[in-house]
Amino acid sequence: MLMAPKDASSPRDNLDLPRLRILIVEDDPLMQLGLEQVLATYPQFDIVEQVEDGLLGVQAALRLKPDLVIMDIGLPGLDGIAAAQQIKEVLPEVRVVMLTSHTRQTEVLAALGTGAEAYCIKGGSVERLLASITAAAEGAIYLDPQIAQLVVDKLKPLTPKANIGELSEREMAVLRLIVEGKSNAQIAAELYLSPNTIKTHIRGIMNKLLVDDRVQAAVVALRSGLL
Repeated sequence: MLMAPKDASSPRDNLDLPRLRILIVEDDPLMQLGLEQVLATYPQFDIVEQVEDGLLGVQAALRLKPDLVIMDIGLPGLDGIAAAQQIKEVLPEVRVVMLTSHTRQTEVLAALGTGAEAYCIKGGSVERLLASITAAAEGAIYLDPQIAQLVVDKLKPLTPKANIGELSEREMAVLRLIVEGKSNAQIAAELYLSPNTIKTHIRGIMNKLLVDDRVQAAVVALRSGLL
């Protein structure tokens, strides 16, 4: 369940956010109820539907086109990581907040690799949930303090050898789209290039940033203020 805000008397309509249509994909009835009760107290949030299965979550997202999806990882039918990936491939503009009890590095990185904007751990405070929603809605990245170190540990230290300044204009354009969670096919379509050319640019980016995959490249870009 969610912990109550530290100051329950504080105004609940002071979030600096536009109205958000939210889809909840969560199979725990108590968590569903807790999310519904908490979010219903904020006039900015409109829960358009709640489903308890990953496949139903994908179908609901494609049908309703919400602004934001709150997604668990351990779901029946289709896990939350695969569901988020499918949603992002078709609706890249939809923001995804992973709200889960899963804290293994592989799961965290896989979730971020789908393009999810936020990773929040269950059992935390309402303030953390609101921070994750706010960051995602603004197109920023939110990492729960409990798992932030896992992401940092995955990165190689930023050194002058990373050659950040040597990225070409085209590589910078590709990196921006990687940070936005775009797939290779989407990047190719947006930049009017072939998928093979995009793969070549991504290899060049990873070589210059001294990272092993696109998730690391995106996090290096965010941490360094490159984007």
